[in-house]
Amino acid sequence: MMLRLLAILFLLSISNELFAQQVNDTQSTVANVPFVIERDVVLRRAPDTKDGSYWIHPRAALIPATALKDQTTPAALMVLFKFLGRSDFYSGVYTMRSDDLGQSWKGPQLETELDWVSDGEVNIAVADVTPGWHGPSKKLIAIGARIRYSPKGKQLEDQPRAHQTSYTVFDPATGKWEKWRRLEMPKGVQFNFARCACAQWLVEEDGSLLLPCYIGPKVGVPFSSTMVRASFDGDQLRYVEHGDVLALPVKRGLYEPSLVRFEGRYFLTMRNDLQAYCSVSDDGLKFEPVRKWKFDDGEILRSYNTQAHWVTLGDGLFLVYTRAGADNDHVVRHRAPLFIAQVDPRRMVVIRATEKILVPERGATLGNSGVTVINSNESWVTVAEANVDRPEAMQRGADGSVYVVKVKAAK
Repeated sequence: MMLRLLAILFLLSISNELFAQQVNDTQSTVANVPFVIERDVVLRRAPDTKDGSYWIHPRAALIPATALKDQTTPAALMVLFKFLGRSDFYSGVYTMRSDDLGQSWKGPQLETELDWVSDGEVNIAVADVTPGWHGPSKKLIAIGARIRYSPKGKQLEDQPRAHQTSYTVFDPATGKWEKWRRLEMPKGVQFNFARCACAQWLVEEDGSLLLPCYIGPKVGVPFSSTMVRASFDGDQLRYVEHGDVLALPVKRGLYEPSLVRFEGRYFLTMRNDLQAYCSVSDDGLKFEPVRKWKFDDGEILRSYNTQAHWVTLGDGLFLVYTRAGADNDHVVRHRAPLFIAQVDPRRMVVIRATEKILVPERGATLGNSGVTVINSNESWVTVAEANVDRPEAMQRGADGSVYVVKVKAAK
């Protein structure tokens, strides 16, 4: 009788333990990191613009004061473009600069070294650029997608490897940019299309770079995402290796990936035409199978067909995204408002109760954002209003504003 009673008690303890584990798997144990939002407009489209152009893709990087001559504060250097009136048709690279942590900005000015280059009737540009500081070399690297444009602004695939990753280097000691160069990828059809574009990338402790890329044999075939490790010697960026190839044969596949390192692990978010996806890795190269982004209550995030990015703030990991279901059916692809919310890094879900609006919607789209790390307790999200000539945007007051949104851990 006593043995039977002991057996029953043992089984009950196991059941209770399993139940507790199931509860933990469906409930977040992450401590919420409170934060405040400061929103500034640093640039607007000129009110007399008649050609349909506007500013787009603002992204910035911070240059430490120690790398600057006769300066005691860091410099924020922003790259941005003009949208030229048709889908994915962009100018050369303009820059803006702030030497007082975003209180004032100079520019924009078109950088001669980063402007279009002509190849007969074809114009070669680099778009979807993200800059970042490379501490070991004391250089800033800007990385984006090399594009060949027809005279009418159509993207061309008129020669082998027309769509590749390009980079430029800015030396704060001289104030000079280098001309665009191409990151040479290995032979093989899977790298015929290979872009690190609109991507958050990382510098590792050894000085190497982890570049989230989307790759494929050609345009029109579903893209896959992979992580490329590259070396940088202060002048040239070179391919070293690449990791797992994450594939999803749905619409255009997995593309525009962005990477962050948090608490010793690597977190990846990826765009898909129907649903946003994510994954996680211990080494930055080998990733777990992809999963759909969801809220912590199990509901699909409903972010689709646009990019998402990461913010780390205090002890928290955050996602910046757009989504449907926010009284925003009038916005193209539901790309506004722009949201931020904390992520549970163990369960890889967005914590619904923490969601806040970074930039309200005014009928324009806000999907193409960037993130600049200022310090462990502050990051900036940069974004510009796009599709500003649509009736719903004009009615709601969109004016092509370029925003710098400072996200700070609350004291």
